Amino acid sequence: MGTVVDDAASLEFHAFFERHYAELSRLAHLLTGESDAADDLAADALLALWHRWDRVRAADHPAAYARGVVANLARTRIRSAVRERRRIALFWSQREEKVENPDVAGLVDVQEALRRLPFRKRACVVLRHAFDLSEKDTALALGVSVGTVKSQTSKGMAELQRLLGPQNAPLKVHAAMARTGDAGGRDR
Repeated sequence: MGTVVDDAASLEFHAFFERHYAELSRLAHLLTGESDAADDLAADALLALWHRWDRVRAADHPAAYARGVVANLARTRIRSAVRERRRIALFWSQREEKVENPDVAGLVDVQEALRRLPFRKRACVVLRHAFDLSEKDTALALGVSVGTVKSQTSKGMAELQRLLGPQNAPLKVHAAMARTGDAGGRDR
């Protein structure tokens, strides 16, 4: 039988979960490029938050803390995938995959370009442009300085412009990431 404090914490966490799950799942999808893994990463992040809920709920910005957990889990997943691909490459020759219709949607181009960015640049671009977070909120989510967010976002956008073509690259990025769904429950 739970205590009043436990019940209050449980209700508070449930409300936090309802408010932020979709946003965290979308963040995971944009960071990893894997829609199948996004829900799992968001769920894993929320489970980790639940285990530290007393600390999280006392934080100044619990949603930023949650975004940071998702970013760290996504980074770990990406690193594991890279290691796995390297191991597979030792045994199999890699074949170049051909896309039949490269003009199908700008979304495919943007997602591929995002995958080419190093993790921190990708995270800064996604949080700033897809989630419309301020530089300060992005810095809180990633555990870096505002200056780092500014430089990584600038460098990431420059790299995307190089990959996507100079004309309207920021608009393509913003529009393509907006198509992946509503951020839901933004916390500013």
